[in-house]
Amino acid sequence: MIDERAVEIWNDELEELFLRTGHRFRRVEPRRRMRDYIRGLLGPVGRKNGWQLAEYAGHRTPDRLQRLLNGARWNADELRDDLQHYVAERLGEPDGILILDDTGFLKKGTTSAGVQRQYSGTAGRTENCQIGVFAAYATTRGRALVDRELYLPKSWIDDRDRCRAAHIPDERAFATKPDLAKAMVLRAIASPLPITWVTADAAYGQEWRLRRMLEETGLGYVLAVPKSQQVPHVGRIDHLFSQAPDEAWEKRSCGDGAKGPRVYHWAALQITSIEDFDGEMPTHQRWALARRSISKPEEIAYYLGYAPLGTTVEHLVRVAGMRWAIEEAFQAAKNECGLDQYEVRRYTGWMRHITLAMLAHAFLAVMAADAAAKGAAETVPVSRPSPWQRFGGSWQLSTHPSPFTNTSPAQAR
Repeated sequence: MIDERAVEIWNDELEELFLRTGHRFRRVEPRRRMRDYIRGLLGPVGRKNGWQLAEYAGHRTPDRLQRLLNGARWNADELRDDLQHYVAERLGEPDGILILDDTGFLKKGTTSAGVQRQYSGTAGRTENCQIGVFAAYATTRGRALVDRELYLPKSWIDDRDRCRAAHIPDERAFATKPDLAKAMVLRAIASPLPITWVTADAAYGQEWRLRRMLEETGLGYVLAVPKSQQVPHVGRIDHLFSQAPDEAWEKRSCGDGAKGPRVYHWAALQITSIEDFDGEMPTHQRWALARRSISKPEEIAYYLGYAPLGTTVEHLVRVAGMRWAIEEAFQAAKNECGLDQYEVRRYTGWMRHITLAMLAHAFLAVMAADAAAKGAAETVPVSRPSPWQRFGGSWQLSTHPSPFTNTSPAQAR
């Protein structure tokens, strides 16, 4: 049985979203087509391509929706800014986490902007594809994709005629994936999104310029790094943790997964203090962390961290565990909002479709958060201790033969 009140709430929220973004479309026609497009992305459409979205909207052909993506005058970056305001208002929390990652879009041919044979983590192999670099925002209330860039390989940037044919702006220079991620971090900082932490996988964490930029902006981070990562004054991170005594490894959950808490053995130690002071007192500390599989102890992942003094190991582990939120966001945006089901070849069309799909996904995230909050309000709240108040002990680098020296909370401070 359909819950008529739920449908009414859904429609009211969607109409509010259209009102807050409609000013980006100066003419009535593209404004209406944007609404048709978003409704189609959210609707029960088998494959969310031009023809099926047009049929769902009641159009005879997909021409008007294709014109929205390729020909109408509107700025996808301005709509992205509205999306960030919306997510900040409805999902934002002071301890918000920005997550960086990329995903692949399998494509045929050679004319789609940025397409070439390249490694796709989504496919797990080298394929003919486009690569999009994304930022997601996550809190305890929900998670949503909030920024995007199309990665353009050097072979594309060096061929300006090919770029012009794909409507890639002349000013677009070559940028690595970490470079694109850094630009998105700076935009997120300038946005209303309340961000305290950044996390990402090793492809981004190994980039020292990204880590340095985050430190200079005062953002904490827990970034995965390869096992060959060099730790200042110590050497390779895997060699560092190979010296860890058994008691350094503690069983901790880094968050809930589809099958319950994701529990691993974790070891963490404070490393070289850095020049980040408020007056005479240091304000932040660098960390090295390792995550070891309980069932397969030979499987170890490594992280570098940067956090305000007093941050617990448990909290660092929780931040590291939030990296999976962007994978969940990719899956939901592709399965439910057609993120990867576009039929555009030009750069402008890609940016517009992806932004509209992100907006549709953010709407779903907000509706899910509101439903969860309503459900929680109808139950008796359970008192839980704050993870910030639990200190399970930390490991601090010292001059002892083994770099792992147990310290008390007082010493850690």
